[in-house]
Amino acid sequence: MRRVIFATGNEGKMREIRAILADTCPEILSMKEAGINIEIAENGKSYKENALIKARAVAAASGEPALADDSGLEVDFLNKEPGIFSARYMGEDTPYSVKNAELIRRLEGVPEEKRTARFVCAIAVAFPDGREWAVQDSLEGRIGYEEKGGNGFGYDPIFYVPELGKTTAELTEEEKNQVSHRGKALRLMEKELKKL
Repeated sequence: MRRVIFATGNEGKMREIRAILADTCPEILSMKEAGINIEIAENGKSYKENALIKARAVAAASGEPALADDSGLEVDFLNKEPGIFSARYMGEDTPYSVKNAELIRRLEGVPEEKRTARFVCAIAVAFPDGREWAVQDSLEGRIGYEEKGGNGFGYDPIFYVPELGKTTAELTEEEKNQVSHRGKALRLMEKELKKL
């Protein structure tokens, strides 16, 4: 696949995606770079469904292969909230510093072993000819007690990975691409794309 459009406008995501898929897809454009400005209703009931909805819409609008992701943070103590609503948790325009503070507040007094959580990511591909599929992977960790680290974005500053002794916001870009839910899912997708 020479060229693909990724259904996102998030620059942080685009950096991760380009770094991981560089060998498989030499040209990866964001929707903005491809001149695609459409509203997509993410009304699926799972990460894979939402990723497929986005990939289909962009493939249809562009006439080119499209990739999309849907990801979220699942906190076990909070019945896996915010889950597929992670981006819209407390409102789409609410800063992540506020969302992170609220999750920490909701876990006040909860002991270390019950603060388990995971980042989940599904990656979908859709081709103009109707072929499509999705893959999914995750990263296990815990919710920290305060924000730590200036790298990453979203919930990264409160997501602590015990094996690494750091939050995902304290990892370098290279370290994060190796272990992150998105990195794992992208590598699964890369394997599938190489079979084409």
